[in-house]
Amino acid sequence: MVHPLFSPEIKLMLEEKNAAGMREFCESLHPATVAEALDDEFTPEQIWEVISNANIRTQASVFEYLTPAQQVLMAEKARPQMGELLTKMSHDDRVDLLRRLPGRVTEAIMRLVDEADRKDIATLFQYGEDTVGALMTTDYAWLPGTLTAAEAIDQLRQQAPDRETIYYIYVLDDPTRRHDGSLSPRRLLGVVSLRDIILAPRHALIRGLMETDLVTLRHSDDQELVAQLFARYDFLAAPVVDDQFGLLGIVTHDDVLDVVRAEATEDMQRQGAVGPIAGDYLEASFWQVWKSRAFWLCFLFILQMGTINVMAHYEGKLEPKPGAGVDEVSQTTTSLAFMVVFIPLCLSVGGNSGSQASTLVTRALALEQVKVSDWFRVFRRELLMAAALAATLGVLAVARTYFMTPNSILEKVPPGAIWHLVWVVTFAVMGICLTGAVIGAMLPILFKWWKGDPALMSSPFIATLSDVLGIVIFFNIVKLFF
Repeated sequence: MVHPLFSPEIKLMLEEKNAAGMREFCESLHPATVAEALDDEFTPEQIWEVISNANIRTQASVFEYLTPAQQVLMAEKARPQMGELLTKMSHDDRVDLLRRLPGRVTEAIMRLVDEADRKDIATLFQYGEDTVGALMTTDYAWLPGTLTAAEAIDQLRQQAPDRETIYYIYVLDDPTRRHDGSLSPRRLLGVVSLRDIILAPRHALIRGLMETDLVTLRHSDDQELVAQLFARYDFLAAPVVDDQFGLLGIVTHDDVLDVVRAEATEDMQRQGAVGPIAGDYLEASFWQVWKSRAFWLCFLFILQMGTINVMAHYEGKLEPKPGAGVDEVSQTTTSLAFMVVFIPLCLSVGGNSGSQASTLVTRALALEQVKVSDWFRVFRRELLMAAALAATLGVLAVARTYFMTPNSILEKVPPGAIWHLVWVVTFAVMGICLTGAVIGAMLPILFKWWKGDPALMSSPFIATLSDVLGIVIFFNIVKLFF
């Protein structure tokens, strides 16, 4: 949380044109704190005025912590400054920024960037947005294997100011020339940590210190694979290689955190039947949010229509038989009215138990705790769990139906029929709970087997499907007792 005194101080410095104060503000605080203080209350022009007093590296660091929407506005307002700023930004962050900018703005800014940076940006631009290639940076530290530890430290001192991270140093060989005359990426031989270099004897060769058993990524891999890899091995960075094991770039842990957050948000939106929605909640376009939510609501509404058809189907079968006496008609009508009161209670059990099972299984699939091949183990476990839960709810249903039903209803029901009605509600609750839990557990696995996203088996979808089947179960049990 940014200290509330920052905003008045910044406004005062802007009014007084206090360049020294603005420079000290930008360079003495963490870039994230500076960005948070500037992001909400100041215009793009004012933000430029504040950060322009700091050195270019600090400007780039603060700019990277601004919200994406603010970055776009600032890039459109100060194109000449953006050319220099891009050269100091993280390679992957500047590509993300250029993807968000209008084409005309991107072209104007790219003319201000030197040829080497333009080539690097163009290389990263070619990868798909949800791939490892779009996530990686070419800003890594590397060494030849022939250096000694002492020589390596001297060389790293020169590389460090321009590198995103130097904790992992990649050992590369000389590039080879392709048939078309271009140079291929340097082949990855191994990796060595900065700690190992510092602790090694001064004359130890890097190729003797490096680790050759490497875990690598391909530029075409999905970003979800990166999160799983970092979670499994506790990496700070991972190399991205081509088919010839040439090093294309690296993925760092801070970018992986962004992927984890984005994937978790996307899964939660899918499970809520509202997404996924690109961008922040308040920044997403009204049309996009409407389209996404309206699609799922219409789909679920149409699916829910099945309950009407099922109820209409059973309505005729539950009416008194032709020629029935007045007492029989009255008893049947009262019993049906009594049971209809409990339909919402019974159906809610199916949706709740199904949503529980769906959430647990979907998350287990995402964390690779469960595989598609484990479907029978999941089915058996959830069947037993659902049976235990159904028995628990059955006890509550008996108590609720018999002891807590209003006397105005019980007085109209013949004594012999009271327990019939109690068992209808009890067995309906148990059957619907069992069905909902099993459906909620198995549908995500089925979708995973179809190469789909298990998160699409959202809670509203499971609840709606459970409602339709719950009506069938409820009225079939009514037929059984009446």
